[in-house]
Amino acid sequence: MSDEYDAELDELLRRKALEQQRKALEEQQRKAELEAKKDAILRVILTPEARQRLANVKLVKPELAEAIENQLIALAQSGRIQAPITDEELKEILAQLTNQTRKDYKITIRERGWK
Repeated sequence: MSDEYDAELDELLRRKALEQQRKALEEQQRKAELEAKKDAILRVILTPEARQRLANVKLVKPELAEAIENQLIALAQSGRIQAPITDEELKEILAQLTNQTRKDYKITIRERGWK
């Protein structure tokens, strides 16, 4: 009875592991397809220099680059972007976004009176 139970348990665990692997593979493929679509759209709406700059930003600040990519794609799909965006225009967009998201920190040092 114990051997049957162990074999049945092993089979269930094997099936569950295979199912998890399949789901992970599907998720990875879905992400790759989405990334390929985004890349294709960005090739149309950005000049090569602007794409390179965005790739450099992505290395340093992936969240910022992702936000910019999503905004540019949304603008392109709604028809609000006509010509390819140049490197200079992308610099302006980056400057505007970094000014909006920049946090100013103030450090105050007070004397404690320990003497």
